[in-house]
Amino acid sequence: MLTTHKISEDFYDDNFQLIAIHSGLEDFAMGYAINDVCGLHLQRRNSDLQVNQDLTFSVFDWDDELSDTYWTLISNKCAVEETVPSDGLFQNRTALRTDYLVKERKEVDYLLKVDGVDGPTLVQQIKSINTISKVVTAYPLETQTLKSRRNLIF
Repeated sequence: MLTTHKISEDFYDDNFQLIAIHSGLEDFAMGYAINDVCGLHLQRRNSDLQVNQDLTFSVFDWDDELSDTYWTLISNKCAVEETVPSDGLFQNRTALRTDYLVKERKEVDYLLKVDGVDGPTLVQQIKSINTISKVVTAYPLETQTLKSRRNLIF
């Protein structure tokens, strides 16, 4: 007889806040700019966030032990190369498809996940991020309304 184990939703700690960032900057440039204007020390992780075999998203993080805050910058977009079948002159053609970590927010380029920060600090960081020249806008994102918020728990 097989036993099925289920993990309760209470087991996951999804008490974090998100900042949505719209920008055309590359991931390393975004991490550098946020470090510069916000006074953070984000560093690229050794391994990217891998959702499945094809989808990997760049991750920069920093554990601020002084204020007991954990900052994570995550790319929301991933370019996937796929082979397009074709009957004709051009066979085995490849195309790029864009996939998203948070599918219901396809317009967002980056997500800054913050664990353990108070409201005024978050508002100040959003104002600082909006001063970056290549950032179109940054704003708080309500995590409870996201259907794919489980992708952000790692």
